[in-house]
Amino acid sequence: MKVADLTVPGRTLVMGIVNVTEDSFSDGGRWLDEDRALAHAHELVAQGADMIDVGGESTRPGATRVDAGLEAARVTPVIRALADAGIPTSVDTMRATTAAAAAEAGVAMINDVSGGLADPDMFRVMAETGLPVCLMHWRTVAGGEFAEASGRADHGGDIVADVHQVLRELVDKAVAAGVAEDNIVLDPGLGFAKSREDNWALLNALEEFIALPFPLLVGASRKRFLTHIRADRGIEGLTPVDADAATAAVTAISAHLGAWGVRVHDVPTSRDAVDVAAAWRTKGEHRG
Repeated sequence: MKVADLTVPGRTLVMGIVNVTEDSFSDGGRWLDEDRALAHAHELVAQGADMIDVGGESTRPGATRVDAGLEAARVTPVIRALADAGIPTSVDTMRATTAAAAAEAGVAMINDVSGGLADPDMFRVMAETGLPVCLMHWRTVAGGEFAEASGRADHGGDIVADVHQVLRELVDKAVAAGVAEDNIVLDPGLGFAKSREDNWALLNALEEFIALPFPLLVGASRKRFLTHIRADRGIEGLTPVDADAATAAVTAISAHLGAWGVRVHDVPTSRDAVDVAAAWRTKGEHRG
């Protein structure tokens, strides 16, 4: 499997999220049961998802890391069943053992929000699987452990420059371990130890990241800085789901600029958004 095999010709890929967790910030506990997780994944595909991102460990603020065996036990049956059904999946994990188990189960991509830094064996496993990998920017708070995304890290006063630098370093580490350059996808890490201003600065610089010689995945879905769009108008009692409309707007703009993929919870609106961007770009010649 190569990134090119996953790339959708003519438009941005839509990656639907299935969190097989108890405590994810948006849908924790809803898909913990294997049958419910699979039903939800199939629903997302029917709604227009091109790939399903399966995670067994939350990185929300305040989350506690789960046992490695439990994480693998949560994700591998779901990945195996989806792979058997011909549905491409990625595994959202920071553990090399989980990545290896997911590869054995038929996963199509390894998606590591730590960029391969949380587990010293991750780059080696990535290389051994030969699978596409997504490396995300996440500078931990005060040099702490990769556990959860709360707080704000020190990005040296220039978040855009810091993300460029760290992503270059991650690529170098991955390639040195044997990962093929054409199997690398990058993610600027919106919402991970970044302030509201940091996230908007990264989106404002999105064209710079899309211009890099690596496909770019944008993961803004239901992030807190998007919930503020409504909160700033004085709307109270908001939940992450209330950011779906703002997420779709980010999807549309990202797709218009040429992002490789978007990772989202609400698939139908983001699929509409990428199709609109494709139709706009081709003057209506694009057909879903």
